[in-house]
Parts: sequence; structure tokens; C-alpha cells
Amino acid sequence: MEERQHYNIRIHGHVQGVGFRWSAAREADRLGIKGFVRNMPDGSVYIEAEGPGTRLDKFIKWCREGPAYGFVENVITEKGPVLNFKEFRIVR
Repeated sequence: MEERQHYNIRIHGHVQGVGFRWSAAREADRLGIKGFVRNMPDGSVYIEAEGPGTRLDKFIKWCREGPAYGFVENVITEKGPVLNFKEFRIVR
């Protein structure tokens, strides 16, 4: 079994008001990723994501594209400690 990893992900661009959080939650569920997504005051989207490394790689790749109506300019990832999230949630 592959080791669980944790990433903090910040997505910049036209990523609010385009369904990014809902699309990210759907993709996370599809890949078995746990954590949360939230809009930030600066217009970015912030995600904390946990799961097996290969699935996280796929999720981060998806974050670089985003939903059809969004436009991703930059994605910053940073490894963090595993927090053992039980689900993937949209946080307001």
C-alpha cells in the first residue's frame, strides 16, 4: 500500500466564481483524496489534500487545469504533515 502524503496547494488565476471548489471536490472524491478546499480573500483557492502519492500527483495535475470556466495562472504546492482527514470538504 502506498504511503499517504499531504500537500498544501494554492491556485492563482481566475479561479473563484467558476465552480472550482465544487469541481475540485468532485475530482478529489473520484481519486479518493481527503482534505478541504476554500476560497481565499486574495482571489486564490487553497486546498489541503491527502492521499497516496500517485493519486495526489493526478489531483495536482487536475488543479493546474481546473474547471472549464476557470483559468489557472499558477499553482504552488508545499508538502505538509499528514493530518488524517476523513473526507474532502468545501469550506466557506
